[in-house]
Amino acid sequence: MNSIFLFVVSTAIWGSTWLAITYQLGSVSPIASVTYRFVLAAAILMAGCRLRGYSLRFSWRTHCGIALQGALLFSLNYIAIYLAEQTIPSGLMAVLFSMQAFMNLVGARFLFGAPLEPRTIVSALLGIAGVALMFSPEFSVIGNGGGILGGLLFGALGTLSAGGGNMAAMYNQRAGVPVWSGSAWGMVYGALFSALIGWGFGIDWAVDMRPAYLLSLAYLALFGTIIAFLTYLTLLKNEGAGVASYVSAATPMVALLLSTVFEDYQWTWIAAIGAVLTLCGNILVMRKPRGGK
Repeated sequence: MNSIFLFVVSTAIWGSTWLAITYQLGSVSPIASVTYRFVLAAAILMAGCRLRGYSLRFSWRTHCGIALQGALLFSLNYIAIYLAEQTIPSGLMAVLFSMQAFMNLVGARFLFGAPLEPRTIVSALLGIAGVALMFSPEFSVIGNGGGILGGLLFGALGTLSAGGGNMAAMYNQRAGVPVWSGSAWGMVYGALFSALIGWGFGIDWAVDMRPAYLLSLAYLALFGTIIAFLTYLTLLKNEGAGVASYVSAATPMVALLLSTVFEDYQWTWIAAIGAVLTLCGNILVMRKPRGGK
């Protein structure tokens, strides 16, 4: 598929999940919500692989690599984000998560020898600076104390886990693991890993039967997990870590636009400058250099 299409779809969907996650918080443990999300996503994607005739058979060594991807990208990453959003605003979490852009670039360089183009570095800098400006009013909550520090630590853990999961995904793709079947098994392992964490902490496995919770769970499983990850991982496979990593820096802008509509976000001239910087970074990172493919 066209890389711009893949970039736009994954960015638009993940930009909306920041708002959808807020409907998951409350009476249900975040660990349980993550487990339910990936159990549902894994079941749907496994069925999709069967219908499309994709093989789900891998060697035990390949399963080890897929399990690592699942634990980092489909479990720890989301558990940490859900826990972080209980105590810090989504804007702060978005800024933290945008740092994944640099982690992916550096990790791909040192682990796989991928080129580190100046254009991509500048794009990531523009994106992170833009996100920081757009959400700058929310930094004031740091001075309030309370559980802010714990939320920031969970946010950092989620970002590190996502970066490690991306490196595991790149390793699996280089080993010839298809995106569809590899993601299906990865989500199975992610759900199992989350369930083990939940049982270890003795959480309550109750389910919130309110429509808001169930609808957000279905949206996060189908769109925020299956469709978003299939498009993102395909982009990662086609374009490498440079373009794919910028998705994490661009999604907060979509989240901000939705916050304007649903949460009465008030624009400032600083936020407008941040939006322009993020747009410039998007254009720069997706623009092919002269002589490129």
